[in-house]
Amino acid sequence: MDQKALIAAIADQVRAQLDGESSGHDWWHIVRVWRMARRIGGSYNVNMLVIELAALLHDIADWKFHDGDEEIGPRTARSMLEKYHVPDQVIQAVTGIIRQISFKGAAGIRSIPSTLEGGIVQDADRLDAIGAIGIARAFAYGGYAGNSMHDPESAPAIHANQEAYRSNRSTTINHFYEKLLLLKERMNTPEAREIALNRHEFLRDYLDRFSKEWDGLA
Repeated sequence: MDQKALIAAIADQVRAQLDGESSGHDWWHIVRVWRMARRIGGSYNVNMLVIELAALLHDIADWKFHDGDEEIGPRTARSMLEKYHVPDQVIQAVTGIIRQISFKGAAGIRSIPSTLEGGIVQDADRLDAIGAIGIARAFAYGGYAGNSMHDPESAPAIHANQEAYRSNRSTTINHFYEKLLLLKERMNTPEAREIALNRHEFLRDYLDRFSKEWDGLA
């Protein structure tokens, strides 16, 4: 199977599994990350097959929906790729990216992928978490998880470690401060940093408007 056919086959499987998902981790999130990863990757001498497969498979089995199992994503991706006899070197690269892509928390915790390909896919995923679509996804996930929209008596938390971040039950508005507003400074490539600037300002403007409406000032 050539690379184009392989990517199409994996895309079909991912769509079949994630189409209609309601938490913001659906097929169209995958498409946006896939598209952005190709856009950024086009500026570098990188393995585009690894980038495309990792973008397609990065949320195939997210730990958030599998009792915190951080290996289920890499394990599921490996199983899918092995069915198409993908070389182990490529599988290792793709599963490594999936393993390293997640946000780990706020307080001095950085998850920096070990390869440029991983950095590009991580950037593409994080760009989809900010801006207009990022706002929509935040509220979609908050509703899915049963989180309150906002509680002015609940302050955002600065998580000291990954465990604290993942175990914390927060409001959706607090999630902006605990994660989304931090992403601009955690992009890996100049291209992503430039795109993130505008999306970050959109988040800031939204939160300002939200606060004014909440207080009856707008």
